[in-house]
Amino acid sequence: MRYFSERESGEQIPMNDEIGEVAWDGIKAYVNARVTDGSFGSSYPVQCPDGNATIGTDSEGFWKALKSVVPGIAEQRHNDIPHQTFDILNMIEFCWCKIAHPTIVKYHHHFRHNDLHFLEDATEIGRNKFREEINDIFRRNKIIYTLTEEGKIERVIYTVLKEELASVHFSTENPELNGMLEKARQKFLDKNENTRREALQDLWDAWERLKTMANSDNKKDSIKAILDYTAGSESPKFRDAIEREAIELTRIGNSLQIRHSETDQEKVNQAAHIDYLFHRLFSLIQLILRARK
Repeated sequence: MRYFSERESGEQIPMNDEIGEVAWDGIKAYVNARVTDGSFGSSYPVQCPDGNATIGTDSEGFWKALKSVVPGIAEQRHNDIPHQTFDILNMIEFCWCKIAHPTIVKYHHHFRHNDLHFLEDATEIGRNKFREEINDIFRRNKIIYTLTEEGKIERVIYTVLKEELASVHFSTENPELNGMLEKARQKFLDKNENTRREALQDLWDAWERLKTMANSDNKKDSIKAILDYTAGSESPKFRDAIEREAIELTRIGNSLQIRHSETDQEKVNQAAHIDYLFHRLFSLIQLILRARK
């Protein structure tokens, strides 16, 4: 649901990579509501005493199952935020997998409860509603994650490269380079910060390999030729600009802990820094690859 402020002013750019107290309370309240209304009864059913129908969710069984696969998660009776945002994200993926939309079949007067049934499309409906609610919470709290239609948590990436990263297919004449670029792309889309940090190494390794595309025997002559055809003969100032960018990106890769882990190199500590560096080099690589087509 898009609220008034979003309709009037547009959505704000997500920037929070941690799930705070307000967002966690909303997620927890929504999950508890779905436990209460029987939405997890398909996976963790409470049976009517006469044995003829499901009447709700076995909440104890649900939370025990959740904690067995996400040990760090707080139980529903606790108010503490899990120490790791990853625990909450893993919880969301677990819930998406187990949820289904219950339909009330009838009111059972003798035992005073509703008999529930899960229709053929109950899982799809339940998952879609759950996904919409979770993504509303993410969006309203400017959290940089989204729950996909496949039930996977992904990071929201900058709009400028979002479509490019989602659909790009690498098809240079060097299969190894293609594999390195694809590996970097997939890792960068991962929700785990350490995996995204690994994406930087893969991308910088691919950058060094790309430099040899024009001349595998002489990297210096090769990158000169690559930048020449990328800029074109009528854009000398642009040619100078991308050469400076290429030199600077190579320097960054050597001075930060991206390709190596020397003691005099600085570690890339923040998620925002990972995003910035990846987008900067990826943009130059894509510019070069497009010029070759």
